[in-house]
Amino acid sequence: MSDAPAGSADVGAVAPPRPNAVVAVLAFAGIVVSLMQTLVIPIVPELPKLLDAPASDTAWAVTATLLAAAVATPVVGRLGDMFGKRRMLLVSGVMLVLGSVVCGLSDALVPMIVGRALQGLSSGVIPLGISIMRDELPAERLAGATALMSASLGVGGALGLPTAALIADNFDWHVLFWASAAMGAIALVLVVAFVPESRVRTGGRFDAVGAVGMAAGLVSLLLAVSKGADWGWTSGTTLGLFAAAVIILLAWGFFELRTAQPLVDLRTTARRQVLFTNLASIAIGFSMFAMSLVLPQLLQLPTQTGYGLGRSLLTAGLVMAPSGLVMMALAPVSAAVSKAKGPKVTLMIGALIVAAGYGLNIVLMSEVWHLVLASCVIGAGIGFTYGSMPALIMGAVPASETAAANSLNTLMRSIGTSTASALAGVVLAQMTIDLGGYALPSENGFKTVMAIGAGAALLAFALASFIPRPRTAVPAAAPAPAAETPTGTASGR
Repeated sequence: MSDAPAGSADVGAVAPPRPNAVVAVLAFAGIVVSLMQTLVIPIVPELPKLLDAPASDTAWAVTATLLAAAVATPVVGRLGDMFGKRRMLLVSGVMLVLGSVVCGLSDALVPMIVGRALQGLSSGVIPLGISIMRDELPAERLAGATALMSASLGVGGALGLPTAALIADNFDWHVLFWASAAMGAIALVLVVAFVPESRVRTGGRFDAVGAVGMAAGLVSLLLAVSKGADWGWTSGTTLGLFAAAVIILLAWGFFELRTAQPLVDLRTTARRQVLFTNLASIAIGFSMFAMSLVLPQLLQLPTQTGYGLGRSLLTAGLVMAPSGLVMMALAPVSAAVSKAKGPKVTLMIGALIVAAGYGLNIVLMSEVWHLVLASCVIGAGIGFTYGSMPALIMGAVPASETAAANSLNTLMRSIGTSTASALAGVVLAQMTIDLGGYALPSENGFKTVMAIGAGAALLAFALASFIPRPRTAVPAAAPAPAAETPTGTASGR
């Protein structure tokens, strides 16, 4: 464990920040990292042949990223609060570039898994970026900027699929990772050039025991969720991992409540505004990923099914892309609603829009434009919800804990998406039709997953209704970075 000095100055904090440049660079970095999440989707079916390994093993190229991201996000957030958010943003960017280079040089399974795990370690970029914005931007710019940064997670995911499919169709598959490395390097240069380091720090000692405990609990949980369908939901391995997750996380929580400087301040997390925002985030993460699972499959299934549209992966990606643009376009609208009515109202509106989008999709799913329309409506709702969550979190935690709190919120969304993947996989595997001797998901199976996605959005609406209405619609920006007390706490706390 190491100690962080409280409120130490950092080179790069001399010149005053340029808000437009800071927002643009951080949003670009967020999009680059979220692009990485969808990078391998076009080549997943080909990985067994490309890496000369069984499909059950090549699936770890996806699972490794998920597990690494789950561990890294809360840890990097806490380290950012302690040692500097820009510094940890740069470390995350280096992990993305390094992981991309390793994958770009890979022709075997083990280096590919290592590279994908390194890429997953970069997932803290978005919560770190939101926290930097709180420290550096004027109050009137904060809501719109954080809404855009938060939406970049969905934007990158929506734009990543068609981009990756285009590259995979026309170039050697390694180009996917060299492109990721190049974009990551550009993001690093831009962060160094334009993003200042905040001197709002917690100081103190890093909770290594808490980090190990949280990592062990999360890995057990997410491994059981993501691999349960392959191993069998009632298998000893799956049930053992679920049991281990419960035991480890309970013991971890007991430890965190009794340590002086915990990795996660559970008392702050238990505040009503933070707790219900995080619970709603799980439901929204679930709802968002249900769309990503259903629409590409509907588009690519053969027309002989009677409901498949027989399109290519590239077409499927292009159908999904407009939803990302809608998320980005609605970021300022989300901020305006939060300013006028409060972020709680924005979150509830967004959840209702998502539910309406799934309801629309259940009725309209026979033409390409039907799916474009439904994805755009769902994307609009996701843009509202993702734009409101950072404001709700920052409105309930001190400035010196912003990165850790936003990282935990991002982790909650990831847990939601992982659960959606597992549940949708079970539904689609059980509700099938036979076509030429092949079992394919049925139309009712897809509609069931959409109905579950709508239900998750309505659950998020219900959870959001328990969030207390804040005294101010937009959280105040952090005080001048230099103002800190000898204990390492920003003055005014």
